[in-house]
Amino acid sequence: MNRLGASLAVVAVVLFGGPACRLGQPVLVTASGDKTTPGTIGGIVSNAKGDRVAERGVHAIQSGTSQRFSAVTNVTGGFSIKVPPGDYHLEVDLLPGEKVVKEPGTVHINKSDLDANLEIVIGS
Repeated sequence: MNRLGASLAVVAVVLFGGPACRLGQPVLVTASGDKTTPGTIGGIVSNAKGDRVAERGVHAIQSGTSQRFSAVTNVTGGFSIKVPPGDYHLEVDLLPGEKVVKEPGTVHINKSDLDANLEIVIGS
């Protein structure tokens, strides 16, 4: 093989073969009914005055299995939790004397769902 042919072969492998070599990830997923593709539960934790509450643990507990998925609120009180499809209820870590005065109730997540406008309000 001459130099030009060898160079073209290398370029072809890099351009067309490289993207297919993502370690640990399939190039194309065609499986139907994939129950492991996560959805996302997200929202804001605030107090009764409307102030955002940072550094609080928020937990999504799956109905039926009691499996827990957790996150910590950021400086704006926001949280985002990746979860498999299912029904969830949310819990937040409370300080002594606090209680939840508003919660979203049961959250239903399908494959790849994003439920990002949930609100949890903490009062005393």
